[in-house]
Amino acid sequence: MADEVGPFSPPADGLDASIGEALAWLDRHVNLEAIEAGRAGRHALPTLERIRALVKVLGDPQSTYPVVHVTGTNGKGSTSRICSALLTSAGLNPGLYTSPHLERINERMAVGGVSITDAALARELAAVAELELFLGEQATWFEIVTATAFAWFADRGVDSAVIEVGLGGRFDATNVADGVAAVITNVELDHLEILGPTRRHIAAEKAGIIKPGSAVVVGEADPAIVSIFEEEAAAAGAASLWRRGEDFGAERNRVAVGGRLVDLYTPLGRYEDVFLPLHGAHQADNAACALAAAQSFLAVPLGWDVVAEGLGAVTVPGRLEVVRRAPLVVLDGAHNVAGAAAAGAALKDDFVGRKVVLVMGCLRGRDPVELLRALGPEVISTVVACSPPSPRAQPAQSVVDAARELGLDAQARGDVASALEEGLEIAGADDVVLVTGSLYMVGAARSILRPAV
Repeated sequence: MADEVGPFSPPADGLDASIGEALAWLDRHVNLEAIEAGRAGRHALPTLERIRALVKVLGDPQSTYPVVHVTGTNGKGSTSRICSALLTSAGLNPGLYTSPHLERINERMAVGGVSITDAALARELAAVAELELFLGEQATWFEIVTATAFAWFADRGVDSAVIEVGLGGRFDATNVADGVAAVITNVELDHLEILGPTRRHIAAEKAGIIKPGSAVVVGEADPAIVSIFEEEAAAAGAASLWRRGEDFGAERNRVAVGGRLVDLYTPLGRYEDVFLPLHGAHQADNAACALAAAQSFLAVPLGWDVVAEGLGAVTVPGRLEVVRRAPLVVLDGAHNVAGAAAAGAALKDDFVGRKVVLVMGCLRGRDPVELLRALGPEVISTVVACSPPSPRAQPAQSVVDAARELGLDAQARGDVASALEEGLEIAGADDVVLVTGSLYMVGAARSILRPAV
């Protein structure tokens, strides 16, 4: 029952200290991000019943502003951030909801590029805590955070919101929002124990965000997978469907100082020589998806200046993010094979000619051999392994064994801080230290390194 965790008193305006009590209350709920699905009990069953009940008692705040809803195996966080930046450049005041966070939960919800404050988060969580008593069943951690974001956006009077799916789509807590635009970046094999054994199963789950009257943007290019979204769009009565490579996409995509220089197109316009301050050729596809999403959402063309300003303002923490130089330290949360392959391509393209020292840790259920193979053993000189700060962490030795199986020099350290220290010691001034394997790795490394930026 909900009253097992009990509510807490709302804080006075400006009193940040109560955030500790608010987060302690939140952490007494089942957190499916922190435990394996097989151990989650009844909360692992796919359902929208709890989140629907929760937002209903909050007054259905997600219905008070139009939504761009973004899902996909990889790139959905980057696409969401780029889309939000484009909407801002176009004159809107969007809320942005992303997950997971790297360092602080506040990162998950922002308005105007500014994350929610501790005081505001504590107040919003206190309101949810009071209302949860009426539900009859305890919501999950992610359901509560999602409802909190929806309510905060409504309280801030946003005129739009970009909402990133947590996992899958059809039964994700965010799917109580009906997206004016439904965006699917791509479909790869990930979270098979939850979403299904094949890409078709995964696509069917992601297709669940398509709603009647929505504008559908599909970044996946495989015709067999695209057909699943076409069928769902027809069955749901979607207003339109744009396909990457046919209706929108990225053409020229060149390395530039600090990012990429790209040419993008949609049915509503072409945009040449636009600077995107993100590393990795794959970010051009994410930018194309985001531009298509923004234009289908607004249903009007955007001027070149608007697009250039929006893309130029984008930041995506933890995705090929450069946080230090000499040696160059890059953080990338790649934790599946497709993500690792994208990071590996960037090592050979954006950071060509540099020796790479890898600081890596993985969660259980990930194959470090496959991740290392996707990154490209030929560009990796040394692997320093550790366990990510998560109850789902693999032992560091599993990464060491995988690296040695591929003929790489490898060693283990006890935690992220010591592994990072060793990696920086090994690397020369002109080398790259890449921290990867898990977003938990990236978050821990980022909290250590950012004060030095």
